[in-house]
Amino acid sequence: MDEFSEVFDLVEARGQVTGAFAARGRWVARSHGQTPLKLTVMVRGRARLSADGLDAAIHLEPGDVAILNNRSWIELEGGTGDGPPRQIEPEVTSLTAELLTADPDSDLVVGGRVLLNPAGQQLLLQALPPVGHVRASAAEATRLRAIIGQLVDEVTGDRMGSAFAIRQYTQLLVLEVLRAYVGQTSLPPGRLRVLTDERLRPAVSRMHAEPGRSWKLEELAHASAMSRTSFAERFRQVAGVPPLTYLNGWRMLLAQRALRDGDVRIGSLAVDLGYSSESAFSTAFKREVGESPMRYRHRVRAEQPAVVA
Repeated sequence: MDEFSEVFDLVEARGQVTGAFAARGRWVARSHGQTPLKLTVMVRGRARLSADGLDAAIHLEPGDVAILNNRSWIELEGGTGDGPPRQIEPEVTSLTAELLTADPDSDLVVGGRVLLNPAGQQLLLQALPPVGHVRASAAEATRLRAIIGQLVDEVTGDRMGSAFAIRQYTQLLVLEVLRAYVGQTSLPPGRLRVLTDERLRPAVSRMHAEPGRSWKLEELAHASAMSRTSFAERFRQVAGVPPLTYLNGWRMLLAQRALRDGDVRIGSLAVDLGYSSESAFSTAFKREVGESPMRYRHRVRAEQPAVVA
């Protein structure tokens, strides 16, 4: 089982292209307003990126991607030449074939955002720094460079089904950015990091495959070929929580999806996830999510028509 794919699906991660610009000469682009997770893709050219939370500017090379985690402002400055830089408004210009093909020697920047449900925001925003830098020159970014190229090609090609393809490539872009980032940096303790830990993966795989089972610490430690003490210490160090707390969090992610997308009865869901009673499940759910399962179901379903596709 691919646990990362399952988590990626559970948090409903989706990508959207929000703006783009091409520029020659000296230029500067500024953006204000807090968005949980934004992407800045340096398709062509080079630029210096500054944002709140950064001690020094990040230098973006062709194919690099910056991940902006809850930043209130961002400034990009690039190009060469004399005189003051030209002001660019990246959020106003749409990503169009005319923009990309008008001047192939210009710098080209594409902006996007990552849409997540509340569980996804908790997972990714906790794991990512204020600004993450994914370098296209790294070995892990080979597919990332290819997807950026395919995304641009779909926009410029004006082929049948291009709108659908652009959505899919943007989705893949988000996945590849996360893959490349995980391969290039050391993650803080949390759910994302534990999914990448090879020693703990056998135990994590078992918890994900059978979330309703009453797992004992000894069983999980045995699955990872570790002593009970060593396993518990390593798991807490990597995940930031004990194994059984992690398991309960995983159950709550599954419960939220079931309540959001299906009509399962609360009692049946409690049994499937290993709780002794509907009351015990409801108590655990409210402690983790902040509201009862029934209230959560009514609220998210009422909000679903307003979710951006």
